Amino acid sequence: MRVLQVDIVVPVRNEERDLAPSVRRLAGYLRDSFPFTARITIADNGSTDATWAIASRLARELPEVRAVRMELPGRGRALRAIWSQSEAEVLAYMDVDLSTDLNALLPLVAPLLSGHSDLAIGTRLARGSRVVRGPKREIISRGYNLLLRTLMGARFSDAQCGFKAIRRDQARALLPLTQDHGWFFDTELLVLAERAGLRIHEIPVDWIDDLDSRVDILATALADLRGMARLGIGFARGSLRVPQLRAPTPGAAPRQDLALQAARFTVIGVACTIAYLVLFLLLRSIVSAQAANLISLLVTAVANTAANRRLTFGISGRSNAARHQVKGLIAFGVGLALTSGSLAALAPAHPGRLAEITVLIAANLVATVVRFLLYRHWVFGGPRRRKRARKWAAPDRPTGARPDRPTGARPGGTPLIGTAHGNEMATQGERTN
Repeated sequence: MRVLQVDIVVPVRNEERDLAPSVRRLAGYLRDSFPFTARITIADNGSTDATWAIASRLARELPEVRAVRMELPGRGRALRAIWSQSEAEVLAYMDVDLSTDLNALLPLVAPLLSGHSDLAIGTRLARGSRVVRGPKREIISRGYNLLLRTLMGARFSDAQCGFKAIRRDQARALLPLTQDHGWFFDTELLVLAERAGLRIHEIPVDWIDDLDSRVDILATALADLRGMARLGIGFARGSLRVPQLRAPTPGAAPRQDLALQAARFTVIGVACTIAYLVLFLLLRSIVSAQAANLISLLVTAVANTAANRRLTFGISGRSNAARHQVKGLIAFGVGLALTSGSLAALAPAHPGRLAEITVLIAANLVATVVRFLLYRHWVFGGPRRRKRARKWAAPDRPTGARPDRPTGARPGGTPLIGTAHGNEMATQGERTN
């Protein structure tokens, strides 16, 4: 029996309509177009309809398929339990609706089997992706991933695409650190992987939205926000410690802690805001409000960029200092637009000094948040190095030859039916071709 190279988990809950056609289509693709030994694991997590009966029948009919039953719901719970016990070299999963084109499966797992990468994800937000979905889901998806990059310092582009794979050895190290049982499991695993120094490979995918999706977007969004808060608190307190599974790439910039950066940026921002207000009041007695605002912002913006460059982002020396200042002045332009616009809107009412100062403080708070994001991801963050998709050629093999597909069978091809009470799982349909 050959080594099982890829175990593809398909989590399902009350999917009696889509399960059979999707699994048959996936099994056909693996038989005809996939060069590695593979198995499909249907993970039924708490279905109350005919899903489990259909999964059991598919496991009996198709040698590439096995079925696993879990009494409690939760995609994260199912993936953690099955991946923890799988003997495959690469552990993958995809949504049952097969929204992602199956031609992306080979580029997804090939870098992991070759040892080039540790974890691979499909991304719908890359330039080469072709996505069909409504504007509501598009806005929510992009907003969520922007939050991850801003608040968690994430560098991957799409946390929610249901098309991922991870090497077994890396999964065994990270899965015990995960806690989420639901949809946030994907994000949690990716954030932990980045913290552990793993290499994440991204591939653009062709993706078509499932119009019959029953995912509660609001409930899922709230659960994701709670998960992000839990991770952030765990990292800040030191209660969540992630082992360094791979050494940093030579020449790569050290990872900056978001909480520490935000704290230093806040202190510098408060000092610069005070200096700005003092300058504004001094200049206001001799020039107009707009002129006083421009001069005060310009002086403090140069000082702010220099201080954050050295103290917040740890960059010393003269190298690229001029470029950083130019970019800092562009960020300063955002603050100028906000404050000048606020003053212009206030002018017809002929406000006093107190009203001007109040409006300027509010506008500066907004400008400060925007400036921090620009500093972190553009001014001092440098260009984002995204891994480009690679085309992986299938290994040569004789025409018509097909690798064996291990399915955990016992001699004679008798179906294996068992129960693992500790994980509340029952397996069925593991057998040889």
